[in-house]
Amino acid sequence: MIFHALYLLYKVPPELSKSQLSSPYLSNYMTAMTLASASAVAFCCVNMAHATLSECIHNGIMRETAIMRFGQSQSTWRPCKANALGFANKMRVLRCCMGLRRAYLVCPILLVLLVGASLTALLPPAEDQRGFGVLGVLRRATSQKEDPAQGRHGDSTEDEQRFTIIIQTYNRTDILLKLLNHYQAVPHLQKIIIVWNNIGEQTPLKLWNSLGPHPVPVLFKEQTINQMRNRLQPFPEIETDAVLMLDDDTLVSVPDISFAFSVWKQFPDQIVGFVPRKHVSTPGGVYSYGSFELQDPETGGGDKYSMVLVGAAFFHRRYLQLFQDQPPAVHALVDETQNCDDIAMNFAVALYLRKHSTGSVNKPSGVFVKPVDLRNLEKDARSGYQGMWHRPEHLLQRSFCLNRLTQIYGFMPLCFSNLMVSQFGFPSYANHKSRGTIMDFGQSEFSIHGPV
Repeated sequence: MIFHALYLLYKVPPELSKSQLSSPYLSNYMTAMTLASASAVAFCCVNMAHATLSECIHNGIMRETAIMRFGQSQSTWRPCKANALGFANKMRVLRCCMGLRRAYLVCPILLVLLVGASLTALLPPAEDQRGFGVLGVLRRATSQKEDPAQGRHGDSTEDEQRFTIIIQTYNRTDILLKLLNHYQAVPHLQKIIIVWNNIGEQTPLKLWNSLGPHPVPVLFKEQTINQMRNRLQPFPEIETDAVLMLDDDTLVSVPDISFAFSVWKQFPDQIVGFVPRKHVSTPGGVYSYGSFELQDPETGGGDKYSMVLVGAAFFHRRYLQLFQDQPPAVHALVDETQNCDDIAMNFAVALYLRKHSTGSVNKPSGVFVKPVDLRNLEKDARSGYQGMWHRPEHLLQRSFCLNRLTQIYGFMPLCFSNLMVSQFGFPSYANHKSRGTIMDFGQSEFSIHGPV
């Protein structure tokens, strides 16, 4: 029973917290805990009964020995009477021990079985497939996963269970050190690659190393020119399939990262991230860039997104080479605007998925994961450098990129989706906006979900 309990506990994925467990895992967990409790109580009861039995037998033997010694000291004592008394004492000891064993064993075991049956009755069905939230996502079989470049994954390897963080930074060294310290606590993280766009300036590697030993190695990649698309290079130091790309002013909580990584393993051919956006078309065929709004699907009609920005997202490392293989006009557009590399990546992924689609429905380029704690640390930077989204021409540039990329590829490949994966179910809903069209996810505690 104990070994069966340990086996069931082993089946619970270590990267999933209790709030993220799907019904089969929860059933195994509760069953294992019940079996373990029953085994522990039964073991204690057996030990108590054994100790009591030993004590009773010992007391009976001592009494019989004392009587025999007393009989030997008295000339009138007969051996047959001593034997009769000894037999009677043995029977009395056995009756006493049998009663104690029943009292110590039967009642606790019945109580444990009753509690276990009650807990099992409260569990939801293991094969409940209602909804499209994370419970449905995590129930999917993980034995075979789709490979963005080669169709199907084989057996799981160590690299498939870990990931690499890429952070491109410019003029935010103080925030960078804070981020590096924060991400050291992320499980399954193999290494952190810093794309150093401060041309001519020394990296803070010595300062970072002087702060003490760190469990996750940090690698600085010095660049010769300050370009936005420097971060989308297929660095040879990347040894994991999964890449988590983060902006240098964005702090994502450790539970959010772990949860998003578990979701990415279910959607390895898509961009899985925390910041969705959409394109809006006009009757004249012109596209504009818009934000995704969290809405109640019953009262607000819901909303859809067509992009997941790579500034806070997981994707397969082969998509870095995929971006390098895009037409030169795409790279020229990104260099000209110093913007839109994330939009161009969504175009490239959407085109790839369309080309390798096996069904009649095209997949969207990304999957939106609702963050619980995502913060913008820009105001904490001593340099005072502000991101591009503060510029008045930012949204115009993004809309221009949408139309220019559509011209380069000849059509609009982006597909809409309203799927949102959340850690904590799907409670109430609301729109949460901060400045302009930038959504303040750090303050939002609402979520929506739906089919792709």
